[in-house]
Amino acid sequence: MDWELVFTIRDALKRPLFAESEVIGGRTGLNRAIRWVHVLESAGFESLIHGEEMILTTGMGASAGLPSSLSFMQNLIDKNAACLCIELGDYFSSIPQEMIDLANRHDFPLIIFPRTVRFVDITLDLHSLIINRHHRMLQELESISREFHRLTLTSQGTIKVLQLLCKSTRTQIVYMQPQGKPLFFPALSPEDQASLLSFFEAFGEEMEGVQPDAAPYIRDYGHKTIALKPVGALDQTWAYILMVCNHKPQEFDCLLLDSASLSIAQELLRTRYMEERKLFSENLWVDELIGGRTQDDNRLKGLVGPDFNVVNELPYRVCLVEIENPRDVKWNSSENDWESITFHLSLILRSIFEKYSLRPLITLKNNRLTVIALDIRSKLPGKLRLQQALDALQHIRSDAKLKDLQLVIGVSKSHRGLKHAYAAYQEAVQALSLYSCYQKSILFYEELGVFQLLLSLNDGKTLENFIRSYLGPLIDHDSAKGSELLLTLRVYLDHDGSKQIAARNLFIVRQSLYYRLDKITELLGEDFMLPENRISIQVALRAYQLLYPEKFTLPSSRSAQF
Repeated sequence: MDWELVFTIRDALKRPLFAESEVIGGRTGLNRAIRWVHVLESAGFESLIHGEEMILTTGMGASAGLPSSLSFMQNLIDKNAACLCIELGDYFSSIPQEMIDLANRHDFPLIIFPRTVRFVDITLDLHSLIINRHHRMLQELESISREFHRLTLTSQGTIKVLQLLCKSTRTQIVYMQPQGKPLFFPALSPEDQASLLSFFEAFGEEMEGVQPDAAPYIRDYGHKTIALKPVGALDQTWAYILMVCNHKPQEFDCLLLDSASLSIAQELLRTRYMEERKLFSENLWVDELIGGRTQDDNRLKGLVGPDFNVVNELPYRVCLVEIENPRDVKWNSSENDWESITFHLSLILRSIFEKYSLRPLITLKNNRLTVIALDIRSKLPGKLRLQQALDALQHIRSDAKLKDLQLVIGVSKSHRGLKHAYAAYQEAVQALSLYSCYQKSILFYEELGVFQLLLSLNDGKTLENFIRSYLGPLIDHDSAKGSELLLTLRVYLDHDGSKQIAARNLFIVRQSLYYRLDKITELLGEDFMLPENRISIQVALRAYQLLYPEKFTLPSSRSAQF
């Protein structure tokens, strides 16, 4: 960077109006930047300054005594003022040693004017310089940003952008990727590298969940300062840039860091789109796997490739992601838009799964993405990481069209051996089919309970006969009278016979519940709550829910009729 773009206290002292000024304290802070010049004669200025202002004063508001003067100066230091310039005269004939000591402790320049000066002349002079330099800074920022963009269109664009960022800011740059070696510009010794990597590892935990468009995070690093900026797009962070400064990062540094991050993110996004296009060739052989058309190991090796032996030993789950558009959004070109949306979703899904140590093999059919999620070993259990990945996928809102989509996901049990992918796929299909019963957007097959058994018995007659044998009288009564005895019984049994909880969940008074339970006892018999009968009735209720999920919709508190 051209350091003349930053206007410092040292620069101001070279101006003719400061010819007779004298720095009496905080001389080591003369390289502090000045963003503006402010005349301040009030002791209560908390809302009057923003930081990095040169303060001009006669001391009118701070000369009531030494404690008042020290408090005034300490407040300026706390507010990050650039420096304090005092005109000696009626209010300060000399500067107390305590104020000089305070300035020295905080490297806060304390400047005096032995004779009367025109503050208005100083503000006009310095403001014109500050504005001119700010204009030059914006011009240089625009020029470098254009160069960043141009470099990303060349080979090794990311490396060239980082090199230019290093040169333009005169700072140490570190580029960190979850997969891949860190890059250092300029090169560092192994000891210095280890120190920075250790710092990032501790700092990186704070960055979990931070969006790529967030402002750079500033942290102290010994006697230096580090600005850390996430790099990514589509709500996903793909890398980090660390800028190690010998000083507090200036506005120019942070703006360039933002610009470099955006340029690199654009290149990474282009690369990922090209990789995703290439990986879409998985579609054919993954479709063969889940369709059960490939059982021979040699055929599998030919489809998967040279890493078949490793992949075939990994545990995996099949995830069936059904894409719905509940708002019935009208798109300009349905075919092209649908292809764009599914491709975009596939790209995001791959990025999220990889973040949670899951390797996705993806195929698309109609409005369903089928994912074989291979579990690359990690510290956390595979199911927990998959749940986290699917939760993150549900909350992606980076695209105007994706926010109108609803994702319903069925997940199989964990399997090993790709030849079993067909069975896993069938489990995911069954889990997804129970969305209407559970009304949950993510359904794991092993959490379906007795529904696993009922699904296999659903041949059109077996379940109907079983339901009629245990619930026939209630079904007939509800149909004839418009009552809700089946729903009442299900809620009552689901809460272990608690009348209070059942009445509350049904939004009816206790007396209404008693009446319904008496009617259920009359129709099913006095012994319906005996353990053997109760188990059968509960299974029959689940079977009825499987076949007629709309019958078990709970009433709202406003619409309930007592």
